Amino acid sequence: MLMFVFAPDIGWVIAARTIQGIATGAATSAFSASVVEHAPQRHKKLGTIITSIAPAGGLGLGALLTGAAVQFSSQATAIVFTALAVIMVVGTAVAAFSAETVARRPEAARTLIPRVSIPRAARGEFLASIPVHMAAWMLAGLFMGLVPTIIRDLLGLHSGLLNGATAFVEPAAAAVGGLFLGRLTARRTIFVGGVGVLLGTAVIEAGVATGMLSLLWVGGIIGGVGFGASFSGAIRTIAPLAQPHQRAGLFASIYLVAYLSFGVPAVIAGLLIAPVGLRGTVLGYGVAVLVAATVGLVAQYRVNARS
Repeated sequence: MLMFVFAPDIGWVIAARTIQGIATGAATSAFSASVVEHAPQRHKKLGTIITSIAPAGGLGLGALLTGAAVQFSSQATAIVFTALAVIMVVGTAVAAFSAETVARRPEAARTLIPRVSIPRAARGEFLASIPVHMAAWMLAGLFMGLVPTIIRDLLGLHSGLLNGATAFVEPAAAAVGGLFLGRLTARRTIFVGGVGVLLGTAVIEAGVATGMLSLLWVGGIIGGVGFGASFSGAIRTIAPLAQPHQRAGLFASIYLVAYLSFGVPAVIAGLLIAPVGLRGTVLGYGVAVLVAATVGLVAQYRVNARS
């Protein structure tokens, strides 16, 4: 975060983003496992829901507050990243004083090496969840990565607050959807979420095609609820299949798929804007999300039929 504050050029920004990305990937799986393991036995379900909605909620709040900072301050960069640095210090302190949930083993330093692992008992569910994660996080990448450009270049609107508010809609709806649809069974939550991603993406595509901001917002809300529901349901399905000492590696595998789906398609889309055009790129991106969501629903149906 401090590198972002003092970065003198784009090279430093890229370096800071690389370090921050590695740190996020390394910490998220351990934090997720810790939340589930520290949750009281009667609240394990709530623990898995929290781990699934926290990333989306954080993305949404970050986008909204950043947009407000850009709109109302000339020192937005310093404000945003200094605030994040303070939050990280507090979070690190809390983590440092939290009790360990598994027994310490010899050669503890080796446990600091990042690992992904999928317990045998969870492999079937994990494989069936891959297209679900891909669709949900690709949609999030579309909103966080391309919607500000859509608002500026396709709609001709120039407002930091509007950009932040629009980017906030989808992940905020994801957090709310993941929380309130948690009352459904995990499998049903995935199905509802997958349908939400399909419908939301279709509405967003219509908004891009017609240049209507209202459709982007409506599609973001519907798709966001679908994102939160499908991701939450998938984690609730998979997490109980791992033993406590296996959960960090399993969550690392889940977030590896999630973050690759969040970042890589958005980068590819950015490269395609020049030769294909912004509208064509976004419409093609939406088709890819629709395909992934459809494959995910079919995979979940087959797994459910076998169980």
